[in-house]
Amino acid sequence: MYNPQLDTFISVAESGSFSKAAEALYISPTAVMKQINSLEKRIGITLFDRTNHGLQLTKAGETFMQDAKYIIDYSQRAADKVRDIDCKDKRQSVRIGTSIMTPAKFLLDIWTQLQKHSSIMQIELIPFENTPENAREILKNLGNHIDVVAGIYDDGFLVERQCQAARLSDKTLCLAVPLHHPLSSKQVIKVDDLRNIEIMFITKGWRVMDNIRKDLVLKGIELIDFDFFNINAFNKAVKENVPIMAIDGWENIHPLLKIIPVEWDYKIPFGIMYSPTPSRQVKRFIDMISKMQGENL
Repeated sequence: MYNPQLDTFISVAESGSFSKAAEALYISPTAVMKQINSLEKRIGITLFDRTNHGLQLTKAGETFMQDAKYIIDYSQRAADKVRDIDCKDKRQSVRIGTSIMTPAKFLLDIWTQLQKHSSIMQIELIPFENTPENAREILKNLGNHIDVVAGIYDDGFLVERQCQAARLSDKTLCLAVPLHHPLSSKQVIKVDDLRNIEIMFITKGWRVMDNIRKDLVLKGIELIDFDFFNINAFNKAVKENVPIMAIDGWENIHPLLKIIPVEWDYKIPFGIMYSPTPSRQVKRFIDMISKMQGENL
């Protein structure tokens, strides 16, 4: 990647001696001197003042020292980067992040079809704790430890989290109702049933949800904000006996909550989120998913 004479130069500069540098590099002092002389001749600059008290960098040598360290560091980072890319391209499995809010259930629904397209496609499930900090960090760094995560999203969410998504479906918004709440006995909730009843709703920031929020407020429904879809929010709903927004597919999200459909047409995109620069294997996975979606239309 770079001329190894730079390593010798830095060792001599830091030790102030050809012999000490030779010991550190496990070569002879003569070999060290030849490399330094060759380096100085090649660039046409004297890098060291040779005195009876040892070696001292010239002003030009001091500048060259800084640049040499930068070149070595930059070369190492460049090598690490291409190795990482090569590793990603050679990886045979797709690592899917799973948590209580991002279950891998969607895989069961598409697995048979996926195997028809590629019987050698391998899947690895990577569990993670679904905290706001974790979710933000994982989505911004998809491809490092986790390749893809399935979940609900909107365009603003993708921009903020610096990822992209392959849409699988539009999920219908439902209510997760505590078992002791009066609405829990219903099979379907009517909008009129929600008047004078508080429901927990995701705080402002999701464009899709914000539009729904405005509509609900106009219908006279009282909303209580919560910050993040995770188990803490659902625990709060149970503790305070308040229905909370959910989607179909979250039936097992909490044993003391019942997912009940509502007579409205509110939907939110659900899909697979992945890096803007996916590995070859991830891109192949996404392409297969997209092809399957096209066949099902």
